[in-house]
Order: sequence, then C-alpha cells, then structure tokens
Amino acid sequence: MASQIPSHHRALLLSEVGTPIVIEARPTPQPGPGSVIVRILAASVRSNAPQVFQDPNSGHLLPVPFVPGLMAIGRVADVGPDATKLSSGQLIFFDPYITGRDSAEAKYICGFMEGFNDESRRLSRGEWRNSTFAEYAKLPLENCHSLDEQRLMGKPETGGLGYSLQDLTHLFSMLIPFGGLADIDVKAGDTVIIAPATGRYGSAAVHLALAMGARVIAIGRNATVLAQFDSTSLRLSVVHVSGDVAKDTESLRLAAPSGVDAFWDMSPTEAGTSTHFRSSLNVLKHGARVSLMGSIMSGVSFDYMQIMMSGLTIKGTWMCTREQTKRLISMAESGVLPLGQKAGMGQVRAFPLEAWKEALDAAAKRKEPGEIVITP
Repeated sequence: MASQIPSHHRALLLSEVGTPIVIEARPTPQPGPGSVIVRILAASVRSNAPQVFQDPNSGHLLPVPFVPGLMAIGRVADVGPDATKLSSGQLIFFDPYITGRDSAEAKYICGFMEGFNDESRRLSRGEWRNSTFAEYAKLPLENCHSLDEQRLMGKPETGGLGYSLQDLTHLFSMLIPFGGLADIDVKAGDTVIIAPATGRYGSAAVHLALAMGARVIAIGRNATVLAQFDSTSLRLSVVHVSGDVAKDTESLRLAAPSGVDAFWDMSPTEAGTSTHFRSSLNVLKHGARVSLMGSIMSGVSFDYMQIMMSGLTIKGTWMCTREQTKRLISMAESGVLPLGQKAGMGQVRAFPLEAWKEALDAAAKRKEPGEIVITP
C-alpha cells in the first residue's frame, strides 16, 4: 500500500545552464509501469556540480529545464503495477546511470549529464528527465536497489551493523570507482595501485580494493590525505608522487617488490602530463590489468610495445552496471565493506533543500575524502 503522498512537493529546478537554481512547488509524480516514487532522504552533490550547472562549456549537456540530482538514498512511497519486489516503506539506493530498455547505446547520468548520442538525449529528455534534488522523485524501477535496513542500520546486538543514514551515503562515492575495479577483476591476493588516491573517488577506491581482498598502494600528491591512510590496513601502503619518474618507480618497487597486478586510475582533466602513469606502468607484472576512469582529454601516452610485450589489458569504464551496483550493496550488507568515519572515511556534510547553494559551494571546495549531500 502506498504511503501518504502529498499532492505537491518541493524540488530544485534548473531552467537553463548558467541561470540560478530555484526551489519550486511541483505536482508530486504518480507511478506508472516500470517506475517507483521515492521519498528522497539524501542525494549526492559532486565537486564539479557548480560548473556543470553554471558553465555551458562544462562538457555535461543537460536536459533543461529539469530537476538536477545524482545518486540518492530514499524510501519507497509508491510503486507501479509491475513491481514485484519493492514496496512502500522500503529503503532503496538509486543508481543514476540509466540505460535504454531497448538499446544499450542509450545511456545517461540522471540529473547530471544527458549523454553523447541521439538515443541517449531522447532518453534523458523523456520519462526520467527529473532527478533527486527533490522531496519526491519518479525513478526507473530497475535503478532502485533495495537495502537491507535491519542489517545495515540495526543495532549490533540484534545482528545489525549500526550504520546511520550518513554512514550509508559513503556508497555514493564508491559506486563509480567500483565499476572500474570490478571490470579489471580485482580480487583477493592482488596488488593494486590506486591513483590518485587522495580525492573522494580515489579514497573510496582504496577502501573498495581493500574490501575486495587486495593489497593496495595508494599514490598521490596530497601528503596530508595520504598520511590519514597509515592506520587503515596492514595491506595498505602509500607513495607520495614526486614528479620524478625514476624516483617514483623506485618507490613503487619498494612498496611492491614482486610487481603490481592492477592499476586503477581516475585522473582529472588537468593531470594529462602527470608522471604517475609512466611510473605505475613501469612496475606492472606481465598480464596486469589497467582501469581508466578519469577525464583526461590529451597528454597521456602509452608505450605500444610495452603493452604488447607485457600482455597488458587496458579497460575503460564509465559508471557502474546494475549487477555491479547490487554486488557493491551486498559487500556493505555482509560487513565486508565497512562504512563511515569509524572505517576511516571522510566527514559527511548535509544541507537542507533550501541551502542548495551552500551545498554546491561546499562540494566545490571539498577535494578530500567525504560526502556532501542534500537532504530534502
């Protein structure tokens, strides 16, 4: 049975890129086949959100006018007639990577980027145009993953893990990097380089790789954040990137004398000339796997002969598949993947809907680990 849903709700509306976001009272959507109405409890705000929403040249085309948003945790308010598992009241995790039901070529990030081809743009401007910076959202059934609330948030004495809602929001930063780690089959016993390891996604990748059973070498330039990893795990080493290829290669070899099985990279646009690519490639074992998830446009060069003679596999990944999202949630529910500040993760800062500008400003300033969320 549906919970009591108001006729109208509050949402953030972006009419045009570069114009101010406004809070608007909107009719609350009704469920139809293949959809879920979700009461949003917390929605992720990424560090580049201000640029995406205000700069027409950000590279993120948007289906304006629309309600922006991204990953979210919420509670099911109502479901369409074809729902078989989800029901009113359930806690869910929303994965914003929406793909076409009739075409794998149609794919976009709900609330954040409309896609790269006509099929993706058509999908983003249709039924799922509006996202999660709202009190209620109409979302695709297949993108709403149930969470075992009793296990995740229950008291330890009754078999729960004792997490708070804020603890669970650390899954937001883990969703995307997990796609790359899973695609290169990171597993127990592997030695993995995570680069750069000092931002929100990179630090999340460190925790994920450890939970997947790997030995991790976290590299980066921010010595302060790297130092915070010191007591995280005996399977974790840190290497400060100096910019000297030979010196950094030697540091990596000291950290992994037997070589490295996998290299995960999510470098930002400005890292195109960073030396850490060459240093990391220099220590890979024969048959090693490389995951590329960053946003570098040019400047990175790979040695053709090295790739061939070393039998390297290079895999590009954008976002996370539905199966991988389910696996990520299972890791958290089982307890294999610890969450929250007690697990060494960063601070969570929450902002109400009316403080959306403060939330975007805080996200833009926060480069270190942690979460910025809007709680409508």
